[in-house]
Amino acid sequence: MSSSERPAPKPGVMDIAAYVPGRETAHGVAKVYKLSSNESPLGPSPMVTEAFAARNVDLATYPDGSAHVLREAIARAYGLNPGNILCGNGSDELLGLLCQTYLAPGDEGVFTEHGFLVYKIQIMAQGATPVTVPDTDLTADVDAILGAVTEKTKIVFLANPNNPTGTYIPVNEVRRLHAGLPGHVILVLDAAYAEYVRRNDYEAGIELVSANTNVVMTRTFSKIHGLAGLRIGWMYAHEAIVDACNRVRGPFNVNALAIIAGAAAIGDRAHVERAVEHNEAWLGRVSEVLEALGLTVTPSVGNFVLMHFPATAGKTAAEADEFLCSRGYILRRVSGYGLPDALRMTIGSEEANLGVLDALKEFMA
Repeated sequence: MSSSERPAPKPGVMDIAAYVPGRETAHGVAKVYKLSSNESPLGPSPMVTEAFAARNVDLATYPDGSAHVLREAIARAYGLNPGNILCGNGSDELLGLLCQTYLAPGDEGVFTEHGFLVYKIQIMAQGATPVTVPDTDLTADVDAILGAVTEKTKIVFLANPNNPTGTYIPVNEVRRLHAGLPGHVILVLDAAYAEYVRRNDYEAGIELVSANTNVVMTRTFSKIHGLAGLRIGWMYAHEAIVDACNRVRGPFNVNALAIIAGAAAIGDRAHVERAVEHNEAWLGRVSEVLEALGLTVTPSVGNFVLMHFPATAGKTAAEADEFLCSRGYILRRVSGYGLPDALRMTIGSEEANLGVLDALKEFMA
């Protein structure tokens, strides 16, 4: 059979650079510390285990297609209308649903230079054109974003805080961005790390969504709630956007265990606060030690730090990555984000954090 007779993907699909997740394994070491995916070192709330024990889930039957229990729990936690909430198989699925619902060939989707790689993938998957906007000091630049908007723009993605940089823009800048967008353009505020932010000038986006018809906020249970393995995300949007996405969404996109776990986790505020406190205690400490080693650290408000290996240090990020892996510490290479001279480190357990810092001291010496 000739190649011309084989099934061919639609135009543009093979131009997409597939998402490459962080490394997960290291060989020849007694213990591996995975600090490459920004997972919570505290794990899930004890209430999740209790909820599983209390519920006898029938795995032979489909889950509730509307994830009613989960949406109600989220609505209670944030004082929202459940009709404005849509749940998904991680927030990644919801980002894809928005592109699938609102983008067509000829349309444009805008995102920042060091924004989440999934934005570009999902824009291109719909045959639309990805438009990348330069950052300023590794931070989203509102004027640059607005300058990239054309009559073809349908969606603007803003990760706030941003991964992998850990930077954010204050709420007045987010509002200025929204005010400058035409009414038909959707502003998607990806707030996956919102719970970690402790800045008075930050808002995740709830107020902006509530007051407008063209703003969407996406959130996840994979980070602070420690449920990455169950893949749970949710978005808050105007009912018209929720209705449109529901028409495209798969009928049972959130599994039964995820619905139970998410509903339990969202109600445990004490567990979330413990996670925040752990992160606050280590974020500054890790950053200070890295700076003292001669590395440059981008100030982060998330649960991770981006460390840069300047040419003057005489050591490269790639060399550091291999050295750390040989000791069992897995960090994230971020070359795919246009940052070949940097590594991203998740704030892990005390043992993991101290181990990385000691290993880097050895490496830099």
